Amino acid sequence: MNQNDFERIQERLGGVSRRDFMKICSSLAATMALSTTVAPEIASAITSPSRPPVIWLHGSECTGCSMSLLRAEHPSLEKLIFDMISMDFHETLSAGAGHQAEEALYKSVSENAGKFILVVEGAVPLKNDGIFCRIAGHNFVDTVKEIGDKAGAVIAIGSCAAWGGVAAMDPNPTGCVGVNEVLSRTQVVSLPGCPPNPYNLLSTIIHYLTFKKLPALDDENRPTFAYGRLIHEHCERRPHFDNGRFARKFGDDGHRQGYCLYYLGCKGPVTYANCSTSQFGDAGSGCWPVGIGHPCFGCAEKGVGFNVPQFTTSPVLHATPAAGHAPISVERGEGASAGSAALMAGAVGAAIGAGVVFTAKLGGKESGNENKEA
Repeated sequence: MNQNDFERIQERLGGVSRRDFMKICSSLAATMALSTTVAPEIASAITSPSRPPVIWLHGSECTGCSMSLLRAEHPSLEKLIFDMISMDFHETLSAGAGHQAEEALYKSVSENAGKFILVVEGAVPLKNDGIFCRIAGHNFVDTVKEIGDKAGAVIAIGSCAAWGGVAAMDPNPTGCVGVNEVLSRTQVVSLPGCPPNPYNLLSTIIHYLTFKKLPALDDENRPTFAYGRLIHEHCERRPHFDNGRFARKFGDDGHRQGYCLYYLGCKGPVTYANCSTSQFGDAGSGCWPVGIGHPCFGCAEKGVGFNVPQFTTSPVLHATPAAGHAPISVERGEGASAGSAALMAGAVGAAIGAGVVFTAKLGGKESGNENKEA
């Protein structure tokens, strides 16, 4: 990055120092599971005057995804939408209204056809030709089809846009579906969650701007950098699960001591997301359910959140051993005694056995001492 580039950054980002700006770019790289060596490329993409605009539409939803965006701090909202990405249209944040807002929307679409990034928040009603969600005299489903077909990339933000979410709960009287079912011929990136983490959205957009392509996606079209691992795998309460320490009731001894919330209905074992490692609103672990003692209800997982009763237990997809394992090698003399060989065998057995401690705890009868150290 040359001096002219840096001066342009300072002018656009309100005098931010080079060090702080590169910290932001390095953090974005880390969020996307990329090497920090790509930070200069991210910086160049962010400061490029030819950034494609972002158009944000609302369907059947509660605007919670936009509220999540408002709470972003690194960068803050005004720096995000004016300086880091080019937010051309957002119905909630728009200063204009009525015909003025609609004119701005379609002007941006026509001038940037094939280049702009479309972000859709909310489910799309299909019943009765989509009459249950109308904006500016148009059924929302028709607007999504018209604008989506002209977008360079489409992002469905939130569980409602990803697969229908709350709006599509049984009996789904308005026939709500996710954006991907409306734009079946278009690649739609899904960022589920109720709401999703705003940094997952920012990272997805910045990846597209930097590398001119979407990030790696899983079978559900979710970015693997954010949805590649189960919450259960990197939950701060995981050691308690591995050692058979569970809260059985809200407010009991196990709950007060921060034990695993599995028996209270935690859906972390079946939900792919990065909630416990990428915090919301920069408020620390207290801004996600498990951090404040409430079980995860799987809002980011199709078929779990809004479908499975909240306080029922979920299956455990991966029964893995605890974090502590026997050492690979031990110091010894010329030969190993029978006693030392037995000790090593016992250590290995203990490590493997730790991984199935919880199996007996989950499958056996309640003995009243499950919260004791294994």
